[in-house]
Amino acid sequence: MNKLSYAPEKSTSAWSIYLQQIDRVSSYLGNLSRWIDTLRHPKRTLIVDIPLQMDNGTIKHFEGYRVQHNLSRGPGKGGIRYHPNVDLNEVMALSAWMTIKCAAVNLPYGGAKGGIRVDPFKLSENELERLTRRYTSEIGIIIGPQKDIPAPDVGTNSKVMAWMMDTYSMNQGNTVTGVVTGKPIHLGGSLGREKATGRGVFITGCEVARREKIKIQGAKIAIQGFGNVGSEVARLFDKVGAIVITIQDHTSTLYNEKGINIKELTKWQNKNKKIAGFPGAISIDKESFWKSHMDILIPAALEGQITQKRAEIVNCKLILEAANGPTYTEADDVLAKRGITVVPDVICNAGGVTVSYFEWVQDMASFFWSEIEINKRSDKIMIDAMVNVWKKAKENKCSLRTAAYIVACERILMARKDRGIYPG
Repeated sequence: MNKLSYAPEKSTSAWSIYLQQIDRVSSYLGNLSRWIDTLRHPKRTLIVDIPLQMDNGTIKHFEGYRVQHNLSRGPGKGGIRYHPNVDLNEVMALSAWMTIKCAAVNLPYGGAKGGIRVDPFKLSENELERLTRRYTSEIGIIIGPQKDIPAPDVGTNSKVMAWMMDTYSMNQGNTVTGVVTGKPIHLGGSLGREKATGRGVFITGCEVARREKIKIQGAKIAIQGFGNVGSEVARLFDKVGAIVITIQDHTSTLYNEKGINIKELTKWQNKNKKIAGFPGAISIDKESFWKSHMDILIPAALEGQITQKRAEIVNCKLILEAANGPTYTEADDVLAKRGITVVPDVICNAGGVTVSYFEWVQDMASFFWSEIEINKRSDKIMIDAMVNVWKKAKENKCSLRTAAYIVACERILMARKDRGIYPG
């Protein structure tokens, strides 16, 4: 087994952070802790070589991954990431967080994740399609609507999912819409899917803010990331009277004490493909983002953003983790000591996988719901999960993150225990 699976060299790596989170929950699990090692070992790891003929005729090779972390409660579920920094360590961690996330909101899935180490913006559309189709064929031996269901993530979208679905279907000899989620609506996609993650962050955020007696109307908000998730979170909070004062992406950090006009910023980004240069705010340096006077902080970019140093200076009452794994373990401890409530990623951003579940169910039945019905069902699942985690935190006098892991691990390890080990 690859050494990385058990003892990563970098203690700040994504997989290491996940292992630390598992270590912290073990003492709460009673007799089920006997099975805790299950969660420290991915069930299946696939690394594939993807040869690609570029438009100029040259051949390049890209490395791709698909990791199935745990399948005790159902087929694997998790996105496909196209990014220059994708590696096995990251994909393993993301797959593990999907295991926890699906169990925390009680979806009948295990956790999986995939990706290719590539900058998709440096490829033409034809190159991107060829890359996607070859990758899908390579991982086709382990995916399927009852085995492992990919979805969009950083650097991928509904078009990529359509290519994946078509490639898998061609290899199967029949159309299999349920092999991926996040597809275009006319190819079996679900209404509400594109905005689901951002909506889930908003719904859980409002629920916790109410319990913490933080008034949303007039609350000052800082958002890191203005992609599909960050922009939707900003729109929803802006709509109910919150004031988004700071937004950061890889091109700039914008600040407006009186509030950034979200509609105008969205138009600017759609036109310019970046937030840099937006005339409705001033540009501040990157680290000043964390020092802004805010009530609610929403990291909606990549993992590993809230370091111990940043946790010591961040000025907020509530953190909503829209990104996966944005907070280091040491930073979690600092935030707890400072009395800052963190709504963990495995609950906070689970709206996306919840509506992905609805899409899968609709594909299997070939019967589709209205967006109103989808939002209603999703909101109920998210609120019920948040309330359950809140109660567990109060019972055990622990953080919301630890409580979410207790809930999830109990469900996963109970399934593992009752299924037993084959062969016996």
